[in-house]
Amino acid sequence: MTTIEVTDVVKRFESFEALKGVSVTLAEKRIGVVGSNGSGKSTFARLLNGLVLPTRGSVVVDGLDTAKAGKAIRRRVGFVFQNPDNQIVFPVVEEDVAFGLKGLKLPRDERESLVDTVLSRYGLEHLRQQPAHTLSGGQKQLLAIAGALITNPACVVFDEPTTLLDLRNARMIARTIREMEQTVIVVTHDLALLNEFDRVLVFDEGRILVDDAPSAALARYVERMQ
Repeated sequence: MTTIEVTDVVKRFESFEALKGVSVTLAEKRIGVVGSNGSGKSTFARLLNGLVLPTRGSVVVDGLDTAKAGKAIRRRVGFVFQNPDNQIVFPVVEEDVAFGLKGLKLPRDERESLVDTVLSRYGLEHLRQQPAHTLSGGQKQLLAIAGALITNPACVVFDEPTTLLDLRNARMIARTIREMEQTVIVVTHDLALLNEFDRVLVFDEGRILVDDAPSAALARYVERMQ
């Protein structure tokens, strides 16, 4: 199980302070993050694998500081963006999945075996030669997940994974997330997705307003949004 320690983190973008002294330790298997637009939740998510670095404070993943060991941390903590088009970099499905293995210097047969396994796991094996841009929204999100999981990270962070999907595909992605073996941290507006999670953080104006079990945290969030 991955442990992420966020200590007194401030994050500024020019004159805007997105996070204001956030401290929290994340060690549960299923953690949800909610908040209104602009509350800091997406910035917080990007801190967890070093996509964004703190202006002040630290983020430490299993003893590794994101400011010093970004490459190792990104192998340990995968990230899936809200819009899969921001994550898909190769024109053909199997090439895009294999991209995550670049730099690991694996033998060709081992690399191909890993690609086969992850494509099969997410029901994409029949699409392996298909141009990625022709996939449906749900298939693109599955491709983004497959690409993030090809290196078998211990933790995966999702930033609003169902927001751009229709109901059928949103349910498919929610089911996929529930069935994952990894530690999962999900930023979302889909509150139903978090009902069976271990813990939910509610962000407001760059700070953690509530940190509790899903029922209590979501009730406070809904009340605040009324």
